[in-house]
Amino acid sequence: MSLLIVEPLEAEVMQWLAERHPVHYAPDLATEPHQLREALHQVQAVVLPPSVAVDAPLLRAAPRLRVVGRMSGGAENIDAEACRAARVEVVRSLTATASAEAEFVVGALLALLRRVPVLSSDGMLVGRELGCATIGLIGMTPAARMLAQLLPVFGTRVVGYDPSLHQSDPIWTQWGIEPLPLRELMELSDGTALLLGYFQRYRGLLGERVLGFAKHGQVLVCTAHSALVDDTALARVLQEGRILAAWFDTMEPGLLDADRPLHGIAGLQVTPRLAGTTKESRTRAAWGVARRIDELLGATPEPQAEFRSTFPAELPDPSDEPRWR
Repeated sequence: MSLLIVEPLEAEVMQWLAERHPVHYAPDLATEPHQLREALHQVQAVVLPPSVAVDAPLLRAAPRLRVVGRMSGGAENIDAEACRAARVEVVRSLTATASAEAEFVVGALLALLRRVPVLSSDGMLVGRELGCATIGLIGMTPAARMLAQLLPVFGTRVVGYDPSLHQSDPIWTQWGIEPLPLRELMELSDGTALLLGYFQRYRGLLGERVLGFAKHGQVLVCTAHSALVDDTALARVLQEGRILAAWFDTMEPGLLDADRPLHGIAGLQVTPRLAGTTKESRTRAAWGVARRIDELLGATPEPQAEFRSTFPAELPDPSDEPRWR
């Protein structure tokens, strides 16, 4: 077996791959880890959903594996060091979901600003307009580039922060985003969009020292990994009203349990990974991943060893043109 597909793909993409390689489609393996590892023993390439961790134990069960395909662009659940050691390339979409994510963020900001009222000078509780707001983008992802094009159409001021980019980097000018330190961004923004790719060093980036400086009445939209936000600090600012509402498109299991700070907090909304999941984005992602897998399976493999080196690099260079990896 050359290719095992666990993540459902578009029918025409599946057919295209089946015409070129031996393909086995087994979506049930996503919830059967033991059977999945048995199936991987003779596999050269696999397409896995985000729920399946690509880690050292999985790679040890797949001695012939050369490629792991991911339909989502996030790096969560991927052990880059283990892939590098095993010389397994991770193929994932960095741009296919960008426009879908940007549209989702715009819609979420519009909904929160209008739905969560503030007190006006005449004493009435009223909504706000996106066109009169300053929106802070945290993380210069492909979706941020799309937002930098969409938001000014409303008249919105767009500011941004990325821990991997200096404020003098030309990417800010190229994308039309005003760079600010994170504290200043939080102090000025009526709404923030957290888009940053997750790495362990960024865990809890938005903690007490950051959220405590948020502009009163701010709304937060997060399409990134929820671990970037400290849940205790978020619960506190939501209770105080410093942040009026927060919308997370994904959240770590257990964060809303009865013994956790966010349990029962008003103003918190969670959706199940809707931002990048559209018919159009999945089609783009499926074709991009499929073509790259086909290219790699057609290439002559290097001499095999028990562990082999890998991709991806730890962070994509935001100044690069959109690409597949």
